[in-house]
Amino acid sequence: MSRIQTAERVSVEASDNFVFQRSLLAYHEAARRISGEVLEIGTGSGYGIEVIAPRAAHFTTIDKHRPDETLLRAGNVTFRQATVPPLPCPDASFDCVISFQVIEHIRRDAEFVREIARVLRPGGCFIVTTPNAPMSLTRNPWHVREYTAEELRRLLEPCFPQIEALGVFGNEKVTAYYEKNRAGVQRITRFDVLDLQHRLPRWMLRIPYDLLNRLNRRKLLRQNTDLTVSIGREDYRLGPVGAACYDLFFVARKA
Repeated sequence: MSRIQTAERVSVEASDNFVFQRSLLAYHEAARRISGEVLEIGTGSGYGIEVIAPRAAHFTTIDKHRPDETLLRAGNVTFRQATVPPLPCPDASFDCVISFQVIEHIRRDAEFVREIARVLRPGGCFIVTTPNAPMSLTRNPWHVREYTAEELRRLLEPCFPQIEALGVFGNEKVTAYYEKNRAGVQRITRFDVLDLQHRLPRWMLRIPYDLLNRLNRRKLLRQNTDLTVSIGREDYRLGPVGAACYDLFFVARKA
């Protein structure tokens, strides 16, 4: 068996395709909405750089881990290594900030939002994605919390008076994979008769979660290869936020 890696850093591995393609959708939808000086918080493996950088006058991307250097070769891309909050940026220095699948990891989420508002220029926009809590199949011990649409709105409203609440939805193919994944998770969690996933501290659950999540995804790939690899970005869409969306996609604008 190849090395088990954390499922929190989405890769191009075929077993990650369900998540990878909807992450790509977020970048492409953001690319349609951004311009000027753009900041990304949470570079991850860096696959979004080539989508965002061509649409920005300058693109600054921040992460606690450095991505592949080949992704940073574009002349208008700057990488900064940092743990946030706070943000290592001056006031009013960006026209747009994007942050995908990061805020659920931030303990001081209200400070995080205030810092984003601080570095945005007047009228600037913040585009954020995060898992839609009602669609999560199990507790994710890497997440400090997950949000409903209303909870995310309440978090953003003190700093952003204008909020467009959207969600990432999938078609029948995506739904079929999700239901197979749900069944796999239920087969695993049925052994958790003491509900330890909610009783134990998060740090104790991370290695078992990563191991079981990765094994489940690879099993789904073996058993449903055609379905898994056939899911593409076009199988996802944005729409008004609803309980059945996989991710929340909010566009918040500073006054």
